[in-house]
Amino acid sequence: MGAQAFDEGVATLLTSYRAIPPGATVRLAKKTSNLFRKRAENPHPGLDVSGLDRVISVDKAAKTADVAGMCTYENLVAATLPYGLAPKVVPQLKTITLGGAVTGLGIESTSFRNGLPHESVLEIDILTGGGEIITATPTNEHADLFFGFPNSYGTLGYSVRLRIELEEVAPYVALRHVRCGRLTDLQETMAQVVVDGSYDGERVDYLDGVVFTAEESYLTLGRQTDEPGPVSDYTGMNIFYRSIQHPSGVTRDRMTIHDYLWRWDTDWFWCSRAFGAQNPRIRRLWPKKLLRSSFYWKLIALDHRYNIGDKLNARKGEPPSERVVQDIEVPIENTTAYLEWFLQNVPIEPIWLCPLRLREPALPNSDATRPWPLYPLEPRRTYVNAGFWSAVPVTPGDPGHTNKLIERTVADLDGHKSLYSESFYAPDEFDELYGGENYRLLKKRYDPQGRLLDLYAKAVKRQ
Repeated sequence: MGAQAFDEGVATLLTSYRAIPPGATVRLAKKTSNLFRKRAENPHPGLDVSGLDRVISVDKAAKTADVAGMCTYENLVAATLPYGLAPKVVPQLKTITLGGAVTGLGIESTSFRNGLPHESVLEIDILTGGGEIITATPTNEHADLFFGFPNSYGTLGYSVRLRIELEEVAPYVALRHVRCGRLTDLQETMAQVVVDGSYDGERVDYLDGVVFTAEESYLTLGRQTDEPGPVSDYTGMNIFYRSIQHPSGVTRDRMTIHDYLWRWDTDWFWCSRAFGAQNPRIRRLWPKKLLRSSFYWKLIALDHRYNIGDKLNARKGEPPSERVVQDIEVPIENTTAYLEWFLQNVPIEPIWLCPLRLREPALPNSDATRPWPLYPLEPRRTYVNAGFWSAVPVTPGDPGHTNKLIERTVADLDGHKSLYSESFYAPDEFDELYGGENYRLLKKRYDPQGRLLDLYAKAVKRQ
């Protein structure tokens, strides 16, 4: 991108900010989003971030990159892989932006050793509600915003530039798909791999899992390697999540590092089946360039606008659907309890699993018990993220019935959920879970006029 192009993008951003009428809510003018909750239309012009969508520079020696806030991970990875480098955590979908992953959180199979994307940030330029761009680091006068920015979802400001750490990566990833007979076996094996960083004598660099039923679940263990050899391709007729399944024991596979990082994007995990894209006859005719998350997002946007899914259900005599599109996290010792409850009560499969731990040592000036105040993860504790993305029949008279059941169960198991989808928390419970008092102090300092939305209003009230 270069410094000059970045400066021009910043100038465009500030010009668009000044064009928003006084008293109007400041929002992005992005045409796409990775949010699943419907939101109210914005009657006012939004922030023009079109010039902030690229990598500014990569420092191979320092293993860092300066990146514009709206740069997608697809563009970020394309800029770093030629140097043999990658972000320490690369969320699963190409359309996720670096700024979005930091302010809205992200996760992937390196999270058991590298934490979450915001933990790789060294400094960040943020456009505040007052129209000022400030630089926040763990040690400067804006350290409170640096630590409070993750999970604020654009309600404390928007990232303009981020300097992030990178890590060296090998050209290939060797995979082992380990079948677990019981959910307790899955939990125990996952916990052991997190602690040891290895399984059956082999190093583990990447770790995630898939649950199909209580009797069929898998852990996928990845190891970086520079050994040449044949690799699998899951960008055409072959479907990655189906390659995981086998009768017993362990199967092996190999992918390029590029294809491994984007292994879930071709079929949006397994959600492409909702559009018929996994039907072999349809898949042969489906343009390969449209087997990707960005195209599925367009189909979802059409469904949001025209309620296509509910209309099709009505024609078949079926009730409307309640979307159950969530990522939740529970302490690893509660994984089996949560999965057993979910499989008995929610008719959705498969379920994606991804263990995570905050990085150690903690950054200077961070809180020893809750270093990232708006997201309640404890240091030196392992959690497991469970992702499930589908729909269930609505419960008459109780909108969001299944989502509310999930929220209560997750809370009972000392867990929490991501806020990119529907939420139904009462204000006091939301405050307790997501750092309400700390958030209000940050809001008062960095958005005193309330030009940006409130987090509860955005996440729960869908404003």
